[in-house]
Amino acid sequence: MPTFREVQYYLAGLWLLIRMDARGFQYLDISDRGMLRSFWAILWSLPSIGISWLWWQQAYLTAMPPETSTGMAFFFRLALVEAASWLAPLIFAGVLLMIFRFGDKFAPIVVVVNWLGLPTSYLNSLLIALLAYVPGSSGLAAILWLALMMAIIFSLARILRMICGTHPLFVGALTLILLIPTMLLTDFLQRFLGIYPPG
Repeated sequence: MPTFREVQYYLAGLWLLIRMDARGFQYLDISDRGMLRSFWAILWSLPSIGISWLWWQQAYLTAMPPETSTGMAFFFRLALVEAASWLAPLIFAGVLLMIFRFGDKFAPIVVVVNWLGLPTSYLNSLLIALLAYVPGSSGLAAILWLALMMAIIFSLARILRMICGTHPLFVGALTLILLIPTMLLTDFLQRFLGIYPPG
């Protein structure tokens, strides 16, 4: 498992890539081994993921009849949704890369997407905490969520441009494939698995 110092190093590399500085690649292990190690970002994200799960459980129970209870099965289903939303976009991106013969870009893209997911997860948990503990903050939280999404799109597009070169249509399509399926799949699976608050 990467140490905290290594994670800081990786995030510094991402920041350089967002700034269109190619030196950022020197901070990241974009080999096949580095690609596999980047999935440790999921474990590093567990505290923030746990916050979002607890908030979702509370939202679910609030919308359900008073006698409703949740157990480990509820959190297991949330874990399935989380795993699918993390892995499916990478699979879709891999297919697109193979179709357009950019297969050699798959490893670096997986690395940057996984490590970019780490700060994104913690920023999302901060917004959840704002929504949960600050009364009347739903409007502000919605604006901040929109700002966060725009920042993610902007950052990811710039990093993908550094990896894939100046192919604006391809970079745009790849950015959408890495973001849109996550939102659609998450909503679908939550409803399918019965963990979506009614109403």
